[in-house]
Amino acid sequence: MIDRQHYLEELKLRSFIRKAIKVVNERKKRGNQQQLTEETKLRSIIQKMLIQEREAVADTPPHQSTGINVLEDLLKKIIPVLETDYKVLTTRDENDPGEGPTVQRQSFRSHIINGVQNLLAPARAVSGEAGIETELAERVFKALEEEDISIDVEDDTDDAAFIDIGGYSAEKEAEPEDEFTISGEDITGRNVALQSFNKIEQNILDSYELLSGQEDRQLFYDYLLTNLKLYFDKFEDELKSAVDEPTTPEYEQEKETQGGLEGEEDLEL
Repeated sequence: MIDRQHYLEELKLRSFIRKAIKVVNERKKRGNQQQLTEETKLRSIIQKMLIQEREAVADTPPHQSTGINVLEDLLKKIIPVLETDYKVLTTRDENDPGEGPTVQRQSFRSHIINGVQNLLAPARAVSGEAGIETELAERVFKALEEEDISIDVEDDTDDAAFIDIGGYSAEKEAEPEDEFTISGEDITGRNVALQSFNKIEQNILDSYELLSGQEDRQLFYDYLLTNLKLYFDKFEDELKSAVDEPTTPEYEQEKETQGGLEGEEDLEL
């Protein structure tokens, strides 16, 4: 038979337990609600910050030179391509001193910069010295017309006698690699640079041809080469910091100790 006093105490205990559970659940609920409220506030603040940042970027006045503005858009397209391909070249050969850019990366850099110069050379000639030559030629022909002098241009005898049978070339056409190659530079670096250059050359040409003013074109060209060199320096610094892992004397000592123990185990076997 259950004691009455014990029974009453049991009922009180159960009541307290139910109340305690209720309080805990309510606290959890308030805590979850508070957490959700804080997350909502934080999300709202971040969204406002992002909107303000985008507005600040949008409100940034463009450069006074159209050439620099066009170059900025171009760099956003080509620098990620160059960075990815440049950082692939990590092999060092036995003659490599182990400091600074690898021979492959040096070759990559040289070929890209030289390729850009060669790519824009014809367009720069047309907009520069070629304009002077055209003006001079027009003056010469005008003088000849005033003097009533006619010039007949005839084919050379050997050229006129040549019979073109088609599909034959006396000289082998130059391969793209041959035209792109800088003598003495690493071939792997050249190959990766050519692959990278093929991805970006049309972007460079399109951007340059947007500009007609001589000053804009000159600024575009000069700052393009300057920025390419600066970005290659930046890529190299990033690679150096990624490769050079900091160490401690304790780590080196422990490494030597473990190496010695492994050697002893090998001897016992």
